[in-house]
Amino acid sequence: MAKEEDDDNLPDKDAAKEFYAKYEPKEIIGRGISSTVRRCIEKETGHEYAAKIIDLSQESHDGVDTHTMRDATRQEIHILRMVAGHPYIIELQDVFESETFIFLVFELCKNGELFDYLTSVVTLSEKKTRYIMRQVLEGVRFIHSKNIVHRDLKPENILLDDQLNVKITDFGFAKVLKQGEKLFELCGTPGYLAPETLKANMFEDAPGYGMEVDIWACGVIMFTLLVGCPPFWHRKQMVMLRNIMEGKYSFTSPEWADISEDPKELIRRFLMVDPNERINLDEALQHPFFNTVAIKSGGFNARAKLRLGFIAVRAAVRLRRLPQTATRAIPLYLALQDPYALRALRKVIDGCAFRVYGHWVKKGEGQNRAALFENTPKTELKSLYVSNLSR
Repeated sequence: MAKEEDDDNLPDKDAAKEFYAKYEPKEIIGRGISSTVRRCIEKETGHEYAAKIIDLSQESHDGVDTHTMRDATRQEIHILRMVAGHPYIIELQDVFESETFIFLVFELCKNGELFDYLTSVVTLSEKKTRYIMRQVLEGVRFIHSKNIVHRDLKPENILLDDQLNVKITDFGFAKVLKQGEKLFELCGTPGYLAPETLKANMFEDAPGYGMEVDIWACGVIMFTLLVGCPPFWHRKQMVMLRNIMEGKYSFTSPEWADISEDPKELIRRFLMVDPNERINLDEALQHPFFNTVAIKSGGFNARAKLRLGFIAVRAAVRLRRLPQTATRAIPLYLALQDPYALRALRKVIDGCAFRVYGHWVKKGEGQNRAALFENTPKTELKSLYVSNLSR
């Protein structure tokens, strides 16, 4: 009898055949330690999807045995089904499980990771950051409404569809929390870890952490979108961790000179060291950064009409000055003195740097895009730029 029950619990041996009968795998679009992601086409409809193929045929992967990996994948599938149906969360289309492979079929996001998109454009404007972050926050709010904490929010785990809409993905570290439950495991990506996550691993009397860690990660993501590098990163990991524990970051780099106060104030509220003082998601979505022009319809509002008039006049003045501004040359002595302090040249310098060194940018713990920003203020790039101007 026990033997029959064990046989019932074994994965379907024909699952792999079912996958290949239904889908036609195409080129590889991503790789992991134990998985490969391929674009695939559903044979009956011709629709495109992304198939994550997890290899369970080896004894272990990076120290993780196959039984643990299978259980973790099943837990991720369970959570993905709990959060299904939200426009800003990746949709799990199909699951096939065999003794040696698990096939997860997701909707295809042709614009790839937010990380890669950010590397291609270096930084995002406040307008684009507002568009991305609103969707991220709404997605995270939905996840939290299911009592789920993601624990690994970062640009690598946010995909973009054809219209650059957000799709939160990779729920491998996600966990369903019971009422009042606190977690103590150290998991996630170092630069995005909240202070309470580090304390839970370092101090025996630490109170643990909850869903607030995702809100902290949102602050790190928003900071990174606006200026291209994360707030706490340091080549020496111990220094980075100390900066996180102390909430030590700044808005003093030249990139922040062109950014308004609203996003800075929201980031400050995201990155509160005490999770009890951290802004919640409902408050964040009501923050002035997301409600820059909110004119109520119905009835006469003198203040709103006056404000709209000021906006119209300012726009007209700027449009009138546009031809002169566009053709105005930057004085050579200013470019030679401090090219990186000039917004126009700064965007050119950063763009060139990422095109030259983009292949070197890694997604792992040891090195990432922040390393391109380590010289303050861009000493090598500045000297190279100045030498070219002097020729």
